[in-house]
Amino acid sequence: MDVQRLKEIRQDKDLYQKDIAKILNTSQKQYSLYETGMRLIPIDKLEKLAKYYDTSIDYLIGLTNERKPYPRIKK
Repeated sequence: MDVQRLKEIRQDKDLYQKDIAKILNTSQKQYSLYETGMRLIPIDKLEKLAKYYDTSIDYLIGLTNERKPYPRIKK
C-alpha cells in the first residue's frame, strides 16, 4: 500500500490529520498510524476517504495513478 499517497492527497486539500480523523470518526493518533503505514487502514475507512476525496480506493492505495474515480453504482 502506498501510504505516502494518503498524506499527499490530504495535503493537496490543505487538511490536517485531525480533519481527516474527524471524518473517519477516529483519533488523530490512529489516523497518523494509517498514514505512516504502522497500521493498516480498514476498508470501510478507505471507502469513506475515496468518497470524500472523489477518487478510487485503487488510487489511494497506489494501484493506479488515475485520480478520477470509477463510475459509482446506482442503488
